[in-house]
Amino acid sequence: MTSPPYSSPQLSVPSVTLQTLRKMHQAGEKIAMLTAYDASFAAVLDRNGVDIILVGDSLGMVVQGHATTIPVTMNDMIYHTRLVARAQSRAMIMGDMPFMSYSDPIKALDNATRFMQEAGAQMVKLEGGGELLAVVAKLAAHNIPVCAHLGLQPQSVYKLGGYRVQGRDPTAAEAMVQQALAMQSAGADALLLECVPAALAKKITQSLTIPTIGIGAGADTSGQVLVLYDILGISHGRQPKFAKNFLAELPADREISIDAAVRAYVNAVKQGSFPTASQVLA
Repeated sequence: MTSPPYSSPQLSVPSVTLQTLRKMHQAGEKIAMLTAYDASFAAVLDRNGVDIILVGDSLGMVVQGHATTIPVTMNDMIYHTRLVARAQSRAMIMGDMPFMSYSDPIKALDNATRFMQEAGAQMVKLEGGGELLAVVAKLAAHNIPVCAHLGLQPQSVYKLGGYRVQGRDPTAAEAMVQQALAMQSAGADALLLECVPAALAKKITQSLTIPTIGIGAGADTSGQVLVLYDILGISHGRQPKFAKNFLAELPADREISIDAAVRAYVNAVKQGSFPTASQVLA
């Protein structure tokens, strides 16, 4: 008899579920999300109040040292999500669908099933707009929670011509609003907005009933996400403008630790003090 691919922890506090996220969104309570790629960091996030742990394909850059997320494979994502799931007790686990793993509805369903069965993911995230409506609908029809991802889409970096703010002009902004509404109608349970003007992110959030998570999208989304390594100041490469090194800014007369930095991030998100004007993209 073989052992299961991941072990479910004993729950000591209520787990974050889709219903939890909906209630937080409706009540105006901010959602705190961070990335993690292994059991040790996942445990730190889980015990310090992070609501969602994103096993992001950002691991391709901050862990594997690639210039983009494109080289990350489905097997990479399954492996790292499985590690994170071993340490999870409260936080929801969201897995990033890597490049070309959801190019059609059937392929997306097969890979999302692997994420949930083999790795322990509780929600999957995929990048793209209207071309993915059939994919989102397929996953939703099979009761797989989906987080859509609009704005800057790192898997499309070569098509976009670099890491640039999206939705600046009125036509592009309105198109993004309509894409967000279409994603919600197709069955998306949440929406991540990356590198879009704060006013646009606010408009999209107000237009939806599902929660939004922002990264470089201002303070008016339902929640925030950052790469863990950025809040610790240890990322490979340059830290983006919208990030903040919470470890470096801990008061000298208090605990200086990774746990404290994560708590500071969670508190800042919950209190609405992050992001500040200096982290908002024009």
